[in-house]
Amino acid sequence: MTTVNKLTVVLANSYTLYLKTHNYHWNVTGPSFKSLHDLFEVQYTELATAVDDIAERIRALDAYAPGSFSEFLKLTTLNEAKAGITAEEMLEDMIDSQTALIVSLNDALSSAQDDEDEVTAGILGERLSVHEKARWMLKASK
Repeated sequence: MTTVNKLTVVLANSYTLYLKTHNYHWNVTGPSFKSLHDLFEVQYTELATAVDDIAERIRALDAYAPGSFSEFLKLTTLNEAKAGITAEEMLEDMIDSQTALIVSLNDALSSAQDDEDEVTAGILGERLSVHEKARWMLKASK
């Protein structure tokens, strides 16, 4: 799989995580409502910018960025948001999703490094830092 193909998986994973995070922001309940509502908002707001940056990098590499739900569902390695779950279950799902995204980021980063594509590697390295921190914050919220 080429670097650009791996970037499309990163984009699909990022968009899927954006939707999931927004869903959980809207639907979280319980004693930790306020803190999780706010944390999810910070995370989905950051992801909204990230998906644009990733898609634009795909275009800069002369490929077309996927941009439909059906394309994202075919490419993503994440599960969609679950309905009617507890705040604790949301946290577990979000941690698992961050982990899956980190795996896809590392895969794409290795490919970019092999291709000596420093721009893509830089973007992916920054994304890794963001998602490792996001996962830590989710784990610390349990």
